[in-house]
Amino acid sequence: MTTQLSICDLKVILVEPSRMQAALVTRMLEQQGLSGLEARTEGREALDTMRSQRPDLVISSLYLPDMAGTDLVSAMRDDPALERVPFILISSETRPQVLDPIRQAGACSILNKPFDDGQLYRALGSAVDYLSPDVSLEGLEPERLRVLLVDDSGVTRRHYRRMLEDQGIRDILEAEDGLEAVALLADTMVDLVITDYNMPEMDGRQLVEYIRQQSWQSTVPVLMVTSEHNQQRLAAVERAGVSAICDKPFEQESIKRLLAEALAN
Repeated sequence: MTTQLSICDLKVILVEPSRMQAALVTRMLEQQGLSGLEARTEGREALDTMRSQRPDLVISSLYLPDMAGTDLVSAMRDDPALERVPFILISSETRPQVLDPIRQAGACSILNKPFDDGQLYRALGSAVDYLSPDVSLEGLEPERLRVLLVDDSGVTRRHYRRMLEDQGIRDILEAEDGLEAVALLADTMVDLVITDYNMPEMDGRQLVEYIRQQSWQSTVPVLMVTSEHNQQRLAAVERAGVSAICDKPFEQESIKRLLAEALAN
């Protein structure tokens, strides 16, 4: 049985080069009851600290003196000892091309400056949920489910795999794009497809259309997890027959709810 953490239990590394911003975030974290906090100003210094004593959570600015926050989270995901550590980004950046790599790496949350105590509390809560998930799919026998993950990012697929395994799902297939997924679906039955939208060769919308119109598994639930915000494109995906759409980054509670809804129908 997993011991449920609380926000107060979290051991956090804050990576922030601005002394003023670090003091502000530290004060807000302390107001949430968090006391196990270490602050670092550079990415490499933070990584050294993580490797000597693994934290429960890393909160980082996007722009660091020696690397970007994107590089920091990528280095964490490439390190087996750190790949499961939740990551929260704090930034005033809004450009999708800058934030998408953070989302793809499996950030728990992105806090846009300025943020308030409520937003910080929800971000910390998502980290707690990720660290000590409360499995709620027992009635659906998750150990019997077979799930197909479709995403051109290996980092993202690993992140999804960890979240699914936390739900008790063990039979997980992977495809790098829609065409590879189509080949797998031709001779392998699955209970659920989780797919990205933006992929080479065949994107998520085209994959959904293929499944609904041409696959012998036309009724299989399809969950799309995407950072796409173009409403016309998302509307086209809904018309194609997707079962549910979830934004990146997504919270552990969100993926549990969507899995339960998709698999129960």
